[in-house]
Amino acid sequence: MQLDLSDREAEETVQLAGCGPIRMAGGGELAGPLRQLAYERIRSAGQIARVDLARVLDVSPATVTAVVSELLAAALVEEVEGTARPGARGRPPVALRVRGGAGYVIGIKLAEFKHTAVLTDMTGTTLASSTLPRSAHARSLKAVLEEAARLVDDVTARAGVTRDQVIALGAGLPGLVDHPEGRVLWSSVLEGEDVALAHRLTERLGIPAWIDNDTNLLTLAELWFGRGRMARDFAVVSIEQGVGMGLVLGQSLYRGAHSLALELGHTKVQLDGALCRCGQRGCLEAYTSDYALVREAHTALELGSHLQLSPQMVLESLHDRAKAGNEGARNIFRRAGRYMAAGLANVINLFDPSLVILSGERMQYQYLYAEEVMREMGELIVGRGRRPPDVAVNTWGDLVWARGAAALALDIAAQKLAGRDAA
Repeated sequence: MQLDLSDREAEETVQLAGCGPIRMAGGGELAGPLRQLAYERIRSAGQIARVDLARVLDVSPATVTAVVSELLAAALVEEVEGTARPGARGRPPVALRVRGGAGYVIGIKLAEFKHTAVLTDMTGTTLASSTLPRSAHARSLKAVLEEAARLVDDVTARAGVTRDQVIALGAGLPGLVDHPEGRVLWSSVLEGEDVALAHRLTERLGIPAWIDNDTNLLTLAELWFGRGRMARDFAVVSIEQGVGMGLVLGQSLYRGAHSLALELGHTKVQLDGALCRCGQRGCLEAYTSDYALVREAHTALELGSHLQLSPQMVLESLHDRAKAGNEGARNIFRRAGRYMAAGLANVINLFDPSLVILSGERMQYQYLYAEEVMREMGELIVGRGRRPPDVAVNTWGDLVWARGAAALALDIAAQKLAGRDAA
């Protein structure tokens, strides 16, 4: 097991040329119209020569020439001066790259205390971002739609882009989300059940919208912009207001038969245990999430109800006291870390990923990946002599969720511009 905490390496990984998964040979991932596949390979490479594109697509140079001609005619890609090959003589071959201005997408993360949004061009470059603080009580569908509209207005104005130039919008929120149907079965940020949120967003914003669980979007951010770009199989575990998990198999996001898989936070670790916000007892997130730690902190730190402290302030106070040696605060983190170790071991025992990424803002709290947590995780993995997966930590900022939503929208936009929908 390797625990990777290098900020420099994280930055280098994120700064790889292009965006999107770097497809690997032999995995059977080549599926879809050739024009779309060519477009996606050009995008993931950043820029690529025709001869190299033919090689990675495993087609003839003549076929690539015909497909590229279509993409050039549609102004989806453009020619640029290529990079000289080591040891090669003469001028470098002309390279291809995705034309960023061919369209724009927006990604939105809907959350309990603040919403975030990014607007990117077709290369995945973020042109503008926006944050909207909100009241946790404003959970009606009308309020959420109005807040989304405010974010879209702000981020398009900042980027100097009009709504009719936006091809697709991706949105994520915590809870049970039916991605193919665009419906929210339950969420802590939205009142009601079985809400047709994607349709209502499309109707309200005038932009085709798609939705997904927020942790799936965090996983897409890793697959498109982060450490997962070159990994065939990996798991992402996040801890924020809840505990989420995303899984990539064969460089594709796994959602399950009903798009409701991988609710790691609601796996049971204690029968008849602590009450979870889902209404059941003994869930993993009832011991490790933000609200679980805040609940324990009010008791351990003897915080009076008259103190108007936000959850973030309580968490920071708890963390500071633990570092200062407060035994009550340390015990809270120690117990949460043990449950975290059990949850990670379960993920490894079930899916055997080559890489586990601990991602999200809460990774600033080192109890989640402290040495004793990793050691206990290793002890709970089944299989004598089994090599544990590498464990990497990404302390992304708030915008990572919205970037994952933008990746969802970019995938849809590629299909519309270069795939089946382009005909």
